[in-house]
Amino acid sequence: MRFTRSQKLYQRSCRTTPGGIHSNVRKNWRPHPMFYERGKGSHVWDADGNEFIDYVLARGPLLLGHLPGPVIETVKRQLDRGLMYAGQHELEIEAAEKFCELIPCADMVRFAGSGSEAIHAAIRLARGITGRTKILRFEGHYHGWFDNIFWNYAPPIDKAGPREAPNPIPVSGGQLASDGEHLIIRPWNDLNLIEDVFKRFPGEIAAVLMEPIMCNTGCIMPRPDYLEGIRRLCTDNGALLIFDEVITGFRVSLGGAQEYFGVTPDIVACAKGMAGGFPVSALAGKEEFMQAFGDLSVTHSGTYNSNVPCMAACLAAMNMLSADKGALLKHAHDLGQQLIEGIKEAARKAGKDLHVRGLPMVFHISFNDAQEIVDYRSFTSRDVEAYNRFWSALQDRGIRTIPEGLWFVSTAHTQKDVDQTLAVVDEALKEV
Repeated sequence: MRFTRSQKLYQRSCRTTPGGIHSNVRKNWRPHPMFYERGKGSHVWDADGNEFIDYVLARGPLLLGHLPGPVIETVKRQLDRGLMYAGQHELEIEAAEKFCELIPCADMVRFAGSGSEAIHAAIRLARGITGRTKILRFEGHYHGWFDNIFWNYAPPIDKAGPREAPNPIPVSGGQLASDGEHLIIRPWNDLNLIEDVFKRFPGEIAAVLMEPIMCNTGCIMPRPDYLEGIRRLCTDNGALLIFDEVITGFRVSLGGAQEYFGVTPDIVACAKGMAGGFPVSALAGKEEFMQAFGDLSVTHSGTYNSNVPCMAACLAAMNMLSADKGALLKHAHDLGQQLIEGIKEAARKAGKDLHVRGLPMVFHISFNDAQEIVDYRSFTSRDVEAYNRFWSALQDRGIRTIPEGLWFVSTAHTQKDVDQTLAVVDEALKEV
């Protein structure tokens, strides 16, 4: 493959944009941050005309693939009618009704623009409802980049402190130590430690915030009965349970991870996957809590919230996903399962210590793990350089994945894509 034009565009971009990129997570692409020109279905083309089967999918939002026809056509029709009104419109009602129909915990919903916004509003709501200040969150979970929660996402192990009570560690320069004063950090998947937290901080915890599947770090599944145990502890101690389903919402099942596991949170944040690639997020939950926004005792605002084209996209995407009892998702799950099993079998034949964690629509690949990966610290046992070589070999052969090891599958992927990907995996493993 050639990357000449992409390299020139990157050099040009660096003259007017810090780092040449508009989101820091795009920096780790090699040989340099890449530039793309178009996508269709499950494929994407870069600025040099190289074609890739795309398992990045914009890091999750393209659950329906690139340019899903019904979504695009619906938005085109709406663009001739208006963008924003600084007021209400019927489409936002229809989208809210559909959302509440699909998501188990959703009696009511508020729409916004990004996952970070939705999480920020969820934290404010939990504190406003309970009158408490402390938020319990977990090492390795990602809940957006805002100062009040951007802590302990990938802390250096030598600075992380004891496993049972990790040190609060900000992720970015510019964060104040005071922003972490009301956070309690613990490892995930250890229910005994959470029971101890509630004993140590009686009546102080406003909410427990978690990804129900630890997608952002290794796609680690919850241990049996872990989510149920957290649900019970929150109920018994008057704390709200917040699920960050920015990734898992609509992807692992129509009703998200809460439907998949049968555990219902008090509040959920969704974003990626719910609008066909348009910027929409949602904060939803039980009516008794969500009404705090309605009576204005807790503030949630945003000029771009529920703008009309995005609501048109959201409704069209949810209708596509729910049609024929979720047939599109079921087909994609079947293909994703083939992909997982095929990758495992290729690694076995090649004699490589490769591990796959997660579910068919979102999973993580790594090499040389510890025997059991259950939390952030056990996840750090992976061989990062081995995956870097594997990732580079895939990209050189037209398979685009996220450098850190996460794979997304869309409803637009085909059997041909899976067969071609597995053939490339066989070749790429030779370079690990």
